[in-house]
Amino acid sequence: MHFLTRLFSQNSKEKIDPMKKILVVGLGNPGIKYAETRHNIGFKILDHLAAEKSLTFVPQRYGEVSKFNFKGKNFTLLKPSTFMNLSGKAVRYWLDKEKINTANLLVVTDDLNLAFGTIRLKQKGSDGGHNGLKDIQEKLGTTQYPRFRFGISDAYAKGNQIDYVLGEWDETERPKLKERLDKSAALIHYFGVAGISETMNQFNGK
Repeated sequence: MHFLTRLFSQNSKEKIDPMKKILVVGLGNPGIKYAETRHNIGFKILDHLAAEKSLTFVPQRYGEVSKFNFKGKNFTLLKPSTFMNLSGKAVRYWLDKEKINTANLLVVTDDLNLAFGTIRLKQKGSDGGHNGLKDIQEKLGTTQYPRFRFGISDAYAKGNQIDYVLGEWDETERPKLKERLDKSAALIHYFGVAGISETMNQFNGK
């Protein structure tokens, strides 16, 4: 049985958050040269979710967009085309266009401070030195929005951080990605249906 189906069957009385429309933003840099880099895990997670549903992304203003419905919720998936450090412009535009509150926004990003594959969902927080989150915070004027951090670890030599985050997954990481991507896609579905608190309980650290 698919992990998500099993999770919902175990929580048949799940609390349904009043969210109706959800914007999920995967952070990354556009272009083939960045596709398999650690910094692009936000794009990779959204691509994986879309592939599960046989969805395609359509180029639109400030990014590529795909939409689907799940358990009565309307999901908009966004991969910004603005490059990582200017992600806020795309997020602001699509929140306004779809008339979605920041509480219904989920930003998916990499995190150097978490071990590889670690999942950490937070309701709010600082940018943690991440330039994409920093720009989103500036454009939205708040740190009060959910973010899904995916651990890429900090296994790099001093002074090599940029090369590391813009480097591709190594031979020990690649075989483990599929299971982590499956769980990440399940988290996004669950967030839209059950809300931030219940999703944190179900997924953080797992």
